[in-house]
Amino acid sequence: MRSYEAIEVRNVQKRFAKKKAVNDVSFTIKKGEIFGLLGPNGAGKTTLLKMLTTLLHQDEGEIFLNGFYTMTQSRLARQQFSVTGQVTAIDQDLSARENLLIFGKLTGLTRNAASSRASELLTDFDLTNSADQALATFSGGMRRRLDLAISLIGSPNILFLDEPTTGLDPRTRTQMWHAIQKLVASGSTVLLTTQYLEEADHLANRIALIDHGKMIAIGTPSELKQQVGGMQLRLEVSDLQMVAQTRSIVQGILERPVSVTDRTLTVLLGNNDMQLVTPILNQLQDARILISNLKIGAPSLDDVFLKMTIGKN
Repeated sequence: MRSYEAIEVRNVQKRFAKKKAVNDVSFTIKKGEIFGLLGPNGAGKTTLLKMLTTLLHQDEGEIFLNGFYTMTQSRLARQQFSVTGQVTAIDQDLSARENLLIFGKLTGLTRNAASSRASELLTDFDLTNSADQALATFSGGMRRRLDLAISLIGSPNILFLDEPTTGLDPRTRTQMWHAIQKLVASGSTVLLTTQYLEEADHLANRIALIDHGKMIAIGTPSELKQQVGGMQLRLEVSDLQMVAQTRSIVQGILERPVSVTDRTLTVLLGNNDMQLVTPILNQLQDARILISNLKIGAPSLDDVFLKMTIGKN
C-alpha cells in the first residue's frame, strides 16, 4: 500500500481574470512536519491556502490531502484538516466550554472524549477560570485563544494556520505553540503562514517562500540562510544624518555593497573580512559617528525574505 504524504501540491495554477495569483507551484509536506509558507502581501499565500482547504478550485494542477484529491474527493479531503484563519469563528452566545464541546462533537468525538479534550485545551490556553463565563466578559486575546483551541479540538491530521498569532501577546503566542507542538508530537501536520519570521525560523521544519504567485525558494531555515551568504556585519547608527557617511566608510574599507534600512547598515563579510572590522570602527570613531548597536552573526530569516522578495520586485 502506498504511503501518502500529508500534503501534495503539483503544478498548481490559479488565475483571476488575466492575472496568475498562483503560478505553477509544487511542494510536498511530510506527516508530522511543521511547514512554513511565507511571502509578502499579495504573493498568493491566501489563494493557495483557499485551494488547499477546498474553498477555491485550482485552474490547473493537483492537490492531495493524505492521498485524497481535493477536486473529486473534496468531502474526504475536508475530513483530513482543521483551519484557523485571522477572524474568530466562536459562537458569542455560548461559553468557552460549550463552544469546545459543540465543535468536538462536530468533529466526531464522543461526549466524554469532547469533554476531556475541552478541559485539556482550556488548561493549555489558560482559560480554565473563565471556561463557563459568558463570552461578553472575554478580552480580545481570550477570544483569540479560544478560537485557536477550537481548531485543535479534534486533534486534526492536518492543521492549516493562517497568521494565527497576529496581534497576540508573547505569552499567548507561547501558549499556542506549546499546544501546537503537542499536536505535532502525536503525528499531526501543520502548514503555517505568519508575518513573524522569527516564529517560522524557530518552529518550522521547512519553509517555502513565494512571491508574485511563484515559488522562490524552499528548504530548512538553515538552508535558506545559506543562500544569502555567510557572516554579516550589522551596524546601527545613533544619528540618522550620519548614515550616508557611515555607509561610505564601510563600503570603502570592505569594497562590497552595504544595504541600509533606516539607521541600520548590513553588509556581508568575506572569509578575510573579520580583520577589517577594527579599522571600520576606528574610522567611525575618528569621524565622531556614534554606533548604538553592533552585531556580527549569521543572516536571519528576515534577511532571506528581503533579499529573495524585494530584490525581485
